[in-house]
Amino acid sequence: MRLAVIGCGHLGATQAACLAEIGHEVLGVDIDATRISLLSTGRAWFHEPGLDDLLTRKIRAGRLRFTTSFQEAASFAAVHMLSVSTPSLPDDDGYDLTHVFSAAAALAGHVTRPSLLIGRSTVPPGTAAQLANKLNKITQPQAPVEVAWNPEFLRRGNAIHDALKPDRIVAGVPSARAEATIREIYRPLTRAGVPIVITDPVTAELAKGAANAFLAAKLSLINAMSDVCDATGADVTELASAVGLDGRIGSGYLTAGLGYGGGCLPKDVRGLAAFARAARAKSAATLLTAVDEANTHRRQEVVNRVVAAAGPLPGKRIAMWGAAFKAGTDDIRDSPGLDVADRLSRLGAEIVVYDPVATANAIGAFPHLGFADSALAAAHEAHVVLIGTAWPEFAAINPAAAAAAVHDRLLIDACQAIRPRLWEAAGWTVA
Repeated sequence: MRLAVIGCGHLGATQAACLAEIGHEVLGVDIDATRISLLSTGRAWFHEPGLDDLLTRKIRAGRLRFTTSFQEAASFAAVHMLSVSTPSLPDDDGYDLTHVFSAAAALAGHVTRPSLLIGRSTVPPGTAAQLANKLNKITQPQAPVEVAWNPEFLRRGNAIHDALKPDRIVAGVPSARAEATIREIYRPLTRAGVPIVITDPVTAELAKGAANAFLAAKLSLINAMSDVCDATGADVTELASAVGLDGRIGSGYLTAGLGYGGGCLPKDVRGLAAFARAARAKSAATLLTAVDEANTHRRQEVVNRVVAAAGPLPGKRIAMWGAAFKAGTDDIRDSPGLDVADRLSRLGAEIVVYDPVATANAIGAFPHLGFADSALAAAHEAHVVLIGTAWPEFAAINPAAAAAAVHDRLLIDACQAIRPRLWEAAGWTVA
């Protein structure tokens, strides 16, 4: 099947490559000519493991190409996947749908045959209906556009796996014809056993936000339990293991740490809370707001832990290992580690940051912090080593080698990245 993917950010570029991988002929579309030029060479403009290789293979096979032309997209395919960003509004927690409506309208102006637009972006309930209404005021009567919604569930750092072996496919469809088209798109995956949930567009629109809200609540809860463990002397890692063995709960997202960050969970929790307030779903709004507040509070708790362990911060050098919001990505949006580093800097500490892949992005966003090109270089003469991202590289560091670099052997692992007993055996205080 021929498919056009509108929007070539992390979601769109990964989706385009993976749709080509399962057998479709795909055209990626974006208004950013620089982005399209880079993708056309087989390289993504962001870090996602395995994506450059997949892009290169599919481009060479003739199944994938990229363009800035909406007219070309409308001519190429009658099925279009809309994968543009939906950031938070600048003065509100709700979703900014500007890119959704502008991209769809740009496409609709060139549509000359009946078409299906499949939304993949995270949006508030009712967006598909609004979009269908707007588009069919633009298109000709002989070229109607149906709008379905098929939310994505891709994780940064695991996006290719999540696209090719998803836990489920959710599609909200307006008609039997749209359902048949979506089933055909994903047939290679459903034949391999991936379950597909066919529902109405509003339910599908809610699916992504609801899933992220649940995960966020789970993370906030284990972090709250971590505070209880600190107060009582209990071991939060062993507690999480005990709780996670309950089949009703599971062990995923039960690692205590700095809390969640990135471009999805914070935005989706706040966006769903804003929608719930507007819809007068008071209980949902209250719960989601509490989850968000608990997550933000966790960052200050780590700052407090550093101050309690190291004393007054002016004149102290702190090595921050990790800048990405999680391991496996160069995404620093709403990075808990960088937020903590910034707070410590404002308290007078000298911060030196190292991250395996996200340093360039961090420098652009936090130019007042210091940066190093290795973990041990960041730790040189440091009074505190603070781990803010659980990169495997940090778990592999020799504690004795790190001890030779620092001023004080004080380590604060805010994300359970290392084995404390190994570091303590090397003379470190692990707070």
